[in-house]
Amino acid sequence: MARRIAAAAAYGGGGIGLLGGMAAVLVLTEVSHAKRVVGGSEDPPPRADGRYGFAFARRTGQPPLRLAFLGDSTAAGQGVHRPSQTPGALLASGLAAVAERPVDLRNVALPGAQSSDLERQVTLVLEDPETLPDVCVIMIGANDVTRRMPPATSVRLLSDAVRRLRESGCEVVVGTCPDLGTIEPVYQPLRWIARRLSRQLAAAQTIGVVEQGGRTVSLGDLLGPEFAANPRELFGPDNYHPSAEGYATAAMAVLPTLCDSLGLWPEEAPETLDEGILPVATAAAEAAAEGGTEVTAARGPWARLLRRDRSATEEPAAVTSPAPPPPTTR
Repeated sequence: MARRIAAAAAYGGGGIGLLGGMAAVLVLTEVSHAKRVVGGSEDPPPRADGRYGFAFARRTGQPPLRLAFLGDSTAAGQGVHRPSQTPGALLASGLAAVAERPVDLRNVALPGAQSSDLERQVTLVLEDPETLPDVCVIMIGANDVTRRMPPATSVRLLSDAVRRLRESGCEVVVGTCPDLGTIEPVYQPLRWIARRLSRQLAAAQTIGVVEQGGRTVSLGDLLGPEFAANPRELFGPDNYHPSAEGYATAAMAVLPTLCDSLGLWPEEAPETLDEGILPVATAAAEAAAEGGTEVTAARGPWARLLRRDRSATEEPAAVTSPAPPPPTTR
């Protein structure tokens, strides 16, 4: 992973090539160190598919909302051991509590996936027209950076996925590329390179997603300071994937936007600061620079920028063990 960050910087422009020879040697030294202490978990992520909020079905009689998760190992929840600790389960539980309806979760995310795998994943969630998701969450981008996928290609593939989902009537929320510079064993200047590449891709992803009618939540700088300050708590044993606490932090950032996409979040919520309507590129750059920021499409080449104070947001309701949905819901 660390070698790929350095290679991406070298070949992607604006990275090692700008640092000079001595700095390049230092980067390669840091790569060698990081390779020894950072490793992705080989354990498969726990399966959290199923129905959440059965109590609401008995109380209200409303049919379940359908939530689909797409993306890479972070979307799949790799690095934790219980289904209830995965971001999909956390958000399904939170959505059920806010909507007071049951929620059926289906997660097709694949550990190690790049944006090129989104076409396959979208096909999976759209294969049955009787069970189309109401809303989809996509978390993707880290592997695009580390494996040197050209940003233009990465954004085009993500945009295509969002377009297909939106044309099928699904709301879409994208958690943009995380901050790879927060990985604890990565030191300067490799940390700076990783952070710059991550932020550039996150801003580009925001533009592509908003242009297709989706919403984005910037995770990089939101989680960055917290992960840097509490790496033992927010990173898992492999020093790469989030821990249960880390996934909970990410879920808290995404939940308001997820609910709002379905018209379930109060417009005048105290934690919401409406920054107004901005050009899409300006909104994307500001969102990439400040985590927890939501960007939503407005009319024409404009976007709405919302900043949320998570300290005013309640924790999602406790996750109950999921049960498989009835066969007719898949």
